[in-house]
Amino acid sequence: MNDLFDDALPAARAGGAPAGTAPLAERMRPRRFDQVIGQSHLLGPGKPLRIAFESRHPHSMILWGPPGVGKTTIARLMADAFGLEFIAISAVLGGVKDIRDAIEQAQATLARSGRATVVFVDEVHRFNKAQQDAFLPHVESGLFVFVGATTENPSFEVIGALLSRASVYVLEPLTGEELGELLERARRDFLNEVTIEAGAREMLIELADGDARRLLNALEVAADAAKGTKGAEGSAAAIDVPFLRATLPATLRRFDKGGENFYDQISALHKSVRGSDPDAALYWMVRMLDGGADPLYIARRAIRMATEDVGLADPRALSLALDAAQTYERLGSPEGELALAQAIVYLAAAPKSNAVYVAFGQVRDFVARDGTRPVPLHLRNAPTRLMKELGYGRGYRYAHDEADAFAAGETYLPPGVQHEPWYRPTDRGLEAKIAQRLDELRRQNETNRKGDA
Repeated sequence: MNDLFDDALPAARAGGAPAGTAPLAERMRPRRFDQVIGQSHLLGPGKPLRIAFESRHPHSMILWGPPGVGKTTIARLMADAFGLEFIAISAVLGGVKDIRDAIEQAQATLARSGRATVVFVDEVHRFNKAQQDAFLPHVESGLFVFVGATTENPSFEVIGALLSRASVYVLEPLTGEELGELLERARRDFLNEVTIEAGAREMLIELADGDARRLLNALEVAADAAKGTKGAEGSAAAIDVPFLRATLPATLRRFDKGGENFYDQISALHKSVRGSDPDAALYWMVRMLDGGADPLYIARRAIRMATEDVGLADPRALSLALDAAQTYERLGSPEGELALAQAIVYLAAAPKSNAVYVAFGQVRDFVARDGTRPVPLHLRNAPTRLMKELGYGRGYRYAHDEADAFAAGETYLPPGVQHEPWYRPTDRGLEAKIAQRLDELRRQNETNRKGDA
């Protein structure tokens, strides 16, 4: 077999399309591993996938990562590197018949050459449990080297039996530097008659948001349009920022720093929720989805809003945000987006409190400035006789044994800590009742301590 990283590896299959008519992203698909841009944590020297491929023993795997980061490329390169047949199945478009056809084709290959077949299942999380189960006996028998690609957490979306027979590798979005390298390679190798102005280059990289396929597709559209407008004297076709805005108006909504920036929209969404405006919050959420934002990113922001801006004024907000995130992970788009919309509206309508957020920051600052104070003896754990003899736990009052399950007058901070109350509940929502409760407990503490004095 050829060296896994030399030039002799055959070109990756392009699905039968002639090289001249294949999309730029397909023509740019690497033919050997050292042409892969990104994923150095897996493919670099001494890294897991590099070691696995150099060991000459192909194995089943799950490739988990966002779109356009190389999952299909790695699967195809592995098949080429080991000289194995490659069968691709789309779980979005395929079904039981495709699985059955793959089994028959792999069995024929085994009978003919004695070799296994790489079966690549794109979007494997879209297959149900029964469909995923169908692969198991053939993975175990060695008929298949199973490679599943997924954008969803395989812990939730791939059956345990299949997970236990495959290694999971997490692929990362490409960095801006890696996307810049890919863009320059595409221009040099396929679009050398096109010039790209620096601002347009940065705009395309930002548009891609870590997705190589998105970058190359946008670049191809812009380059084709630029070629049609180049000067009569054969001057190079030029792509600049105004040209991109005119050529890719819809896809630039989210990322155009000269217009509606992604992070500005995030800020607008967060502030609309904080400002208790459900309509505005929904508007900005939909704008982000329309611009290509990852719904799970919105879900993560909703969880933050629940803790930072709603807090204990309505603790249900956090549960609702977490449930919405899990619902989206289960259903995907577009069904799961409704759960996110429900969470965003709830957060916007909920009573607001940042009291815990503020208190946490104040305590963290205090601890960073303060010395290392010992835990008071009465609060220490005393699992041994020696610790008990040293006074660990002595004098501790078990709150459940006292009236109202509260040990009035007891202290829990180290001696000498002087501070105003860090946590100051608001008078909104559930936190108003928490405030009343804490006021009553402070009154009992003061009464008890005065009595002791």
